[in-house]
Amino acid sequence: MPCICGLGESTEACCGPIIKGERKAETAEALMRSRYTAYVLGEVDYILDSLHPEHREDVDRKATEAWSKSADWKGLEIVSTEQGGPADDTGMVEFIARFELGKIPQVHHEKATFARHNGRWYFVDGEAIGQKPVVHEGPRIGRNDPCHCGSGKKYKKCHGK
Repeated sequence: MPCICGLGESTEACCGPIIKGERKAETAEALMRSRYTAYVLGEVDYILDSLHPEHREDVDRKATEAWSKSADWKGLEIVSTEQGGPADDTGMVEFIARFELGKIPQVHHEKATFARHNGRWYFVDGEAIGQKPVVHEGPRIGRNDPCHCGSGKKYKKCHGK
């Protein structure tokens, strides 16, 4: 069975060792894929640990964990990458993550920025692409709910600006 990220023989051989800290992500894309896999698996410690140290101050761990575990993850598509290779210090990964919340299909399209810090790749920030307001028949995202992009920030401090 392929890795949850869509690449590799298995999660245990692809993203698993990165999430467990047994090896570093060699590229920004590898970090993006491992972060998606961590959301699917509910590995919140890794999600927070792979966030750039300068961007961790507003993270709500419990909200991030609740959001990670409440979503029914459907797949990750890497649209494009810029830089982010083994010899780079910065990179961008444009991706689409598909999931359901309360049986309502969701599509999150984002350009995520990454930076190498002390020899390790970290997620820095993301910008939603072409996101149309979602009309829900159920509850709406509140200002203090975790942001749908997975940054770990509250919606009001991320995409709710």
